[in-house]
Amino acid sequence: MDIVLRFVELVPVTLVQSLIYAFVAFGVMLPFRLLGFPDLTSEGSFPIGGCICGAMIAAGFSPGLAMLCGTLGGFLAGSATAMVSLKFRISSLLAGIIIVTMVYSVNLRIMGRSNIALFQFDNLFDLVWPGMNSSLWHKGAFLGIGVILLVVAAFAFLRTEKGIAFRAVGANLDMAEAQGIHSWGHIVGGFGVAGALCAFAGALVVQSQGFSDVNIGFGVLINGLAAVIIGELITGRGSVLRQLLAPIVGAIVYFQIISVCLAMGLAPTDLKFATGALVLLMLAAPSLLPGRRRGALTRDRMHETT
Repeated sequence: MDIVLRFVELVPVTLVQSLIYAFVAFGVMLPFRLLGFPDLTSEGSFPIGGCICGAMIAAGFSPGLAMLCGTLGGFLAGSATAMVSLKFRISSLLAGIIIVTMVYSVNLRIMGRSNIALFQFDNLFDLVWPGMNSSLWHKGAFLGIGVILLVVAAFAFLRTEKGIAFRAVGANLDMAEAQGIHSWGHIVGGFGVAGALCAFAGALVVQSQGFSDVNIGFGVLINGLAAVIIGELITGRGSVLRQLLAPIVGAIVYFQIISVCLAMGLAPTDLKFATGALVLLMLAAPSLLPGRRRGALTRDRMHETT
C-alpha cells in the first residue's frame, strides 16, 4: 500500500518531466526514424539550449527571448552535425560525438562558469500564469498544450509536398535524389529542427528547476531513446500519426516506470543503470522471442544453402 501511495505522490512530478522530455524524444525520433540517420547531438543541443537560456536570463533578458536564442543554438548544433557528416562523408554518429564534445566547451564559455542559479529571476511559466512554476498540475497542462501543438504542426507539415519529400529522403535516399529532391537541405534542416526541439526542452528544464548547469545533458539521449522505443511498442509505426505519437506516449509511460521504480525504493543514483537495462531489454526482445529466433535461424540456414 505504501508503494501505491508513493507512486501517486510522484505522478504529478514525473508527468511534468515526461512532457518536457517529450520534446527531446521527438527530437531523437526525427532523424532516427523519419530521416534514417541516427544522431547523438541531443546530448549537446539539450544543454546548449539550457545554458544560453540561463545565461541570458541571468544577464537580464526576457525569458521568451532567452528561450528563442537557446532554441536557435540547438538548431545550429544539429545542423552542424548534419553538415559535418555530409560534407566530410563520415558517420552521423561520429559527427554527433564531435559536435557534442565541442559544445561542452561552448557552454562553459557562454555561462562563464559551470552553473548559474536562476531562482531570483523571472521564468516563462510564471510570466504566462503567475505561480504556475510552483503548481505542477498547471505546469503540466501548459506543457501538454505545447506537446499537442507540436504533434499537430508536425503532422500538418508531413502531409504537405515538402513534408512528403522529407519523408522520401528518409525512406530511400537514392530514389529521392533521382526524383530531384535536394536531400542535403532536408537532412540539414531535419537535424536542425531535432536539435532545436532538444534545446527548447533544455531551456524549459532550466527555468523549471531554477538553475542552469553544463552537465544537464548527461544521459538525455538514452531517456529520449527509451521513450521512442516504448512509444513505438505501444502505438506502432504503421502510419505517420502513430510515429509522431510514439515519442510522446513513450515519454509519459517511461517516466511513470521511473515513478514505479522510485516508489519501490530504487535509489535515484541507479536510475541511469535501470534505464540502460530497460532499453537493452527492449532492443533485444525481438531476437529473444522463440518465434523470432526460429525465423532468424531458418533464414540463416537458407542463406547458407544458397
